[in-house]
Amino acid sequence: MRIKITADSTCDLPSEILERYDIGITPLYIIKDEKAYKDRLEISVLDMFDYVESGAGMTRSSAINVSEYSEYFKQWLEDYDAVIHINISNHFSVCNQNARIAAQDLENVFVVDSLNLSTGSGHIVMDAAILAESGLSPERIVEELEQLVLRVDASFVIGTLKYLYKGGRCTGLAALGANLLKLNPCIEVVNGEMHVGKKYRGHFDKIILQYVEDRLGGREDIDTRRIFVTYPPTMDPELIARVVEKVQSLRNFEEVICCDAGCVISNHCGPICVGVLFYCRT
Repeated sequence: MRIKITADSTCDLPSEILERYDIGITPLYIIKDEKAYKDRLEISVLDMFDYVESGAGMTRSSAINVSEYSEYFKQWLEDYDAVIHINISNHFSVCNQNARIAAQDLENVFVVDSLNLSTGSGHIVMDAAILAESGLSPERIVEELEQLVLRVDASFVIGTLKYLYKGGRCTGLAALGANLLKLNPCIEVVNGEMHVGKKYRGHFDKIILQYVEDRLGGREDIDTRRIFVTYPPTMDPELIARVVEKVQSLRNFEEVICCDAGCVISNHCGPICVGVLFYCRT
């Protein structure tokens, strides 16, 4: 049975992984000057940041509608026996709801809520592709994915609350307080929702290494099969290299995958942001 694995562009997987596993992507939209642009295809993260930092205004993200999902699914069903689609958390977007509605009118289309974002979802998408290659039925793959969703540890530290605040994800009072105190919050994804974890103070280059230590050090519940280090393309490559070195000094992961955050995630997190995303063991 030929199974097509697909996902929202918010999974932020690098192109080489998408190509390696034949993963289909449904792009969300970035709204700029009231015009919609497809994530990564028609607008880049740098385009978006340049627009915002110029003072011209803020961009915002927009979901994929039901008819678009329906067209995507029908297209893939022409060449595959089944489609398994993984969405960004339903708490962040109506994409999951819209994909489920579209799937109702089609046979052999399965929709999974990752309860996550960025490469937190990317873990689920990659493992869906690996499971599909193993020959499991789509129903069995979905069962496996729904268990994996519960094991993702996703977090990131941001250098400015401007984007979260302007995007409605952070109150003005919280943004003002953090900026006055020069705090950099760790944002954690828990049960599909974003929560503020530890707050760091100091230079970003130093606190990001402390954040990695806090996430990976002294824990016995980490699955060392794979970890993503995810960040916008505006981050200093030398700092990312130090983050990877820190990760490797703390845990012997089989795979350490560095990848850029796409427009939708960067639209909320801004140009200064790094996250480490991995699985916990059951």
